Amino acid sequence: MSLSVMLQQLAGGMLVSVEIFFVTLLFSLPLGLIICFGRMSKNPVIRGIVTAYISIMRGTPLMLQLMVVYFGPYFIFGIRISMGYSLIAVFIAFAVNYAAYFAEIYRGGIESMPVGQYEAAKILGYNKVQTFFRIILPQVIKRILPSVTNEVITLVKDTSLAFVVAVAEMFTIAKQIASSQTTMMPFIIAAVFYYIFNLIVAVVMEKVEQKLNYYR
Repeated sequence: MSLSVMLQQLAGGMLVSVEIFFVTLLFSLPLGLIICFGRMSKNPVIRGIVTAYISIMRGTPLMLQLMVVYFGPYFIFGIRISMGYSLIAVFIAFAVNYAAYFAEIYRGGIESMPVGQYEAAKILGYNKVQTFFRIILPQVIKRILPSVTNEVITLVKDTSLAFVVAVAEMFTIAKQIASSQTTMMPFIIAAVFYYIFNLIVAVVMEKVEQKLNYYR
């Protein structure tokens, strides 16, 4: 098999990996903020439920969570699983998993804010919602960006776990070609893809971080 043919076959897997990456970020970042509010809630029931959820998501393998989301509807509710559900299951499992990690990152950033910020906002006449979204959240984003970058880079590599539920992403296709052609070249191409993808993510996040360092 020529290199061009190999690249054509791997291209579909690359697109699936990129799709998983962006859909996960699209849902997990806002969901993480909502979960963070639940984690910091003064209601002990809500706080307890959310704390348990975060503990389970962070304490069990993402691979296991993928299998639960994929096979759960059939084994628990008797719902027939269609072939198209595989990618949806990946989106759901990745989003709820990463939302738990982002929630704790958000919480760390919010709790690190000095009380004086809230007091100053109150003096200026801001209500709680205005204080959070206009004063606190922009500063929190600036503080948590390095931690978020680490999670985003991990997400790029975790997209390879989609093979568990038969989603043909980059790594799965590379493995199939390597097995049929008895060559390491697909793995080398996959490694280059993941490295370049992570490099782009790191550069973009660094640019954002520099842009937010407006006092330097």
